Amino acid sequence: MTVEQNVLQQHSQKHQQTLINQLKEVTGTTDIQLLQQALQVSNGDLAEAVAFLTEKNAKVPQQDEPTYYQTSQVANDRYISVGSQADTNVIDLTGDDKDDLQRAIALSLEESSRAFRETGITDEEQAISRFLEASIAENKASLKRTHTEVWSDSPDPHDRKRMDNCPVGLKNVGNTCWFSAVIQSLFNLLEFQRLVLHYSPPARVQDLPRNQKEHRNLPFMQELRNLFSLMVGSKRKYVDPSRAVDILKDAFKSSESQQQDVSEFTHKLLDWLEDAFQMKAEEDREGEKPKNPMVELFYGRFLAVGVLEGKKFENTEMFGQYPLQVNGFKDLHECLEAAMIEGEIESLHSADNSARSGQEHWFTELPPVLTFELSRFEFNQALGRPEKIHNKLEFPSMLYMDRYMDRNRDVTRIKREEIRRLKEHLTLLQQRLERYLSYGSGPKRFPLADVLQYAMEFASSKPVCTSPVEDIDTSAPPGGTTGWDSSCRSGSAAALSLAPGSAPQQRAQVHKPFTQSRLPPDLPMHPAPRHVTDEELRVLEGCLHRWRSEVENDTRDLQGSISRIHRTIELMYSDKSMMQVPYRLHAVLVHEGQANAGHYWAYIYDPHQRRWMKYNDVSVTKSTWEELVRDSFGGYRNASAYCLMYINDKKPFLIEEEFDKETGQVLSGLDKLPADLRRFVQEDNKLFDKEMEEWDALQARKAQQEKLALAAAAVAAAAASTAAAAADPDYMEQPSPTTDSKQLQQNMERAISQAAAAQEDTSPETLLNAAIKVEYGRLMHFAEEDVASDNDYRLQHAVVYFILNQAPKKILERTLLTQFADRNLAFDERCKSIMNVARAKLDLIKPEEVNIEEYEMWHQDYRTFRDTTTLLMIGLELFQKSNYVEALMYLIYSYQYNNELVAKGPNRGHDEAFLSHFRRECLLKLNEQAAGMFEAGEDPQVTNGLGIMNELVVPCLPLLLVQDAEKDLLAVEDMRNRWCSYLGQEMEPNLQEKLTDFLPKLLDCSTEIKGFHEPPKVPTYSTLELCERFSQIMATVAKALTEGR
Repeated sequence: MTVEQNVLQQHSQKHQQTLINQLKEVTGTTDIQLLQQALQVSNGDLAEAVAFLTEKNAKVPQQDEPTYYQTSQVANDRYISVGSQADTNVIDLTGDDKDDLQRAIALSLEESSRAFRETGITDEEQAISRFLEASIAENKASLKRTHTEVWSDSPDPHDRKRMDNCPVGLKNVGNTCWFSAVIQSLFNLLEFQRLVLHYSPPARVQDLPRNQKEHRNLPFMQELRNLFSLMVGSKRKYVDPSRAVDILKDAFKSSESQQQDVSEFTHKLLDWLEDAFQMKAEEDREGEKPKNPMVELFYGRFLAVGVLEGKKFENTEMFGQYPLQVNGFKDLHECLEAAMIEGEIESLHSADNSARSGQEHWFTELPPVLTFELSRFEFNQALGRPEKIHNKLEFPSMLYMDRYMDRNRDVTRIKREEIRRLKEHLTLLQQRLERYLSYGSGPKRFPLADVLQYAMEFASSKPVCTSPVEDIDTSAPPGGTTGWDSSCRSGSAAALSLAPGSAPQQRAQVHKPFTQSRLPPDLPMHPAPRHVTDEELRVLEGCLHRWRSEVENDTRDLQGSISRIHRTIELMYSDKSMMQVPYRLHAVLVHEGQANAGHYWAYIYDPHQRRWMKYNDVSVTKSTWEELVRDSFGGYRNASAYCLMYINDKKPFLIEEEFDKETGQVLSGLDKLPADLRRFVQEDNKLFDKEMEEWDALQARKAQQEKLALAAAAVAAAAASTAAAAADPDYMEQPSPTTDSKQLQQNMERAISQAAAAQEDTSPETLLNAAIKVEYGRLMHFAEEDVASDNDYRLQHAVVYFILNQAPKKILERTLLTQFADRNLAFDERCKSIMNVARAKLDLIKPEEVNIEEYEMWHQDYRTFRDTTTLLMIGLELFQKSNYVEALMYLIYSYQYNNELVAKGPNRGHDEAFLSHFRRECLLKLNEQAAGMFEAGEDPQVTNGLGIMNELVVPCLPLLLVQDAEKDLLAVEDMRNRWCSYLGQEMEPNLQEKLTDFLPKLLDCSTEIKGFHEPPKVPTYSTLELCERFSQIMATVAKALTEGR
């Protein structure tokens, strides 16, 4: 980045001094030579310098193999300085000696080698290269894996087709969700989008770049332009950013390995963009100071005003992304207030400077795009690794920055002083209120008003004696404490119990269940005064009542004063003069997971549609402020915001659409693109169109082949049998004469016999009509019964299912007619004649009378219902046997099939909550099983455990996330927490490598199902066997659930 070359040497010196200050703080070492030696030995790596000084083996792990996860250890540097106007003799307190080792590590990764910008490669760039190499290696390795992958594309290109003008997603090409989140946030800044799309390289370097930086930045800019153009005009639902990532990766080479956080990549991404635009700006404005649009868009300035050991100083600094500490603060303004003031500031504007030190920051110039880094990671020195801070931090959708501007310095100081005094008074009031609300001197305290009320109730109570019968608890065991009370009698029982000659030891050996459990004499049923006169009671009640009223009034007054002070503080900056610098929230970048691994996505506001959108790799969905708050504020799950991007609400050009100069119409799609990019997108769209055409042709050939195969099968079936035109449904074609056919014969014979007994006319047609009515009545009786989980009548006959789901009458009639036309029922002459009449009636039914498609649809639903029941039954049987691996797919697909059914009506399928419960429990059991295998530490068990997670559990998580059900979300959170808990434990390097390879897949929040196991084959059971087995397993499960409660 080249803004002001004259500050490079100064910045390097300041950076070196900052590292030394941090080492002093962390290690307590004051020997300057020893500190410089530690930095020299560690090549500027602060973590290794600390290890050198403390003689601990806490060096950064050197990894020979690429790691496939992105770390989220956010840098805690005070600010990113890209230039300074300060004199070299002015003291600068950029080092904050309050920060911990994590900040020191982050500072060590700053631009320590800026002097080599034109020809050299910094350590930070090498680290970025190593990270990108790991990401690309992960993407390539994923092609070799046999298990279902998270990032696999659907083979059907129509699934990958963009719908209308929906935003385009970015494919995760190997732990690059951080790249997707950052790029989408920048792309949706339309001014930034225009700058990138219309960027053209300097003419002097088009043929031969003059240095390594140009070799790096120019190809990257071209690939970024290509990527942005596809995001504007592609027909694809999501596009592949691999080429841009490859350019970043190939730009640097390094033999060392070190993980970096996403904030560093954002810094460097903007640095590269700034370098590219700087070259163009220098060419366009020869002889003048060039203006860099990246600097003007993302960088501002602040004035550091401070005192060091009694000496005042002022220093102007440029900043990009402004870092804020999260720990200890409840909202963004508190973070900003703390960030703007360091040390003891009372001396800054007082006559007595003494020896105090401190500084204030005042913004002199804010960028149009204001970005805050939320530092949610701290370094645990005991464990030697970073940890994530999950504390809740609120931030507004509209942020007014007036109170932090230098031009409002005097007003803000007055208001801060007023707030300070109000908070001091507030603390005193809260302490006084606490004495009223938590009264007493013991460990248990109560509100004073309640204490007085209880005292008044006690004083007003009257003694109530109990009778001997009322006091006997017949359910009490021998020797129990409940017994017989004679307090209303003469007290002789008490005299007996206190006889002089009765030793306690002797009585303890004799079992007397009633006399031993007697209550002391004169003990009332409820606590009450033994002796109180009416006068005493009157005076006491009057005092207690008056005191309680006084306490309640005091409490209300204190609460009212506290509320008014809170309101005053909230409205302190609400006057119009302090609401002139509005910044609207544009994007929130979210991280879910722990410090060492996690997943990133972004919420971005669409000002034209006036709604929030969620950008999660390939998935782009509509969202709400409520969902953003839930995922971004923190404190709820392991998800929280790590970067906030605000834009100046008074600069609409940032998000304004581009208009055609001639027509005045809004440019959209390909019209927004320069000619070269328009051709590039058109070519890519042609390739995608061709892919869809080839897919359609392939599917047409397959359909034709299937059609020919079905036709051939139909001809063969027709030649083998003279079956009726309307074939029976599969579940009505019974495979065995000893099972369903026999039962069906008995039902039909019973119906025909009842019809014959009730009819004088015994002609086949009359008997058929009567028998159908009898059978319909029998099935209607079943349908009127309540659907029980362990005795589901819908399984016994399709007509019961149809009645419960209000199928048309014609469907019921044809189904029953088909039943009586079954050739297996011709067991005597009367039945045979009835069968022939039924077949003839079927032949006479016209297409317009019964919609064949609707008829087949109803029977297909019933087949699906029976398949769902079979899958559920087998899954529950396996689950009860603790065979969770085999049970999972049966439970998963039973839920999926059932979900499709209940979408048409509640009686179409089974209880959705019941299926969801066992699907969720099976996944939790498998997760527990796999975690136990991993904990064992043996290679075969670890491999099997991770195999269970990768093959079974991880592919199923989107099924739980997509419904957004609370219990499912909690289950997913429990599973993730179990594995994330291992991050803080010591383990073998090979286990650590496998864990870090696995965690990003587990923590992926995408709800898109990209690949899945084939459904298990559904076996065929007779109706009788299916009903019996289903009833048995449901009864077993119900018993287990009852016992579990």
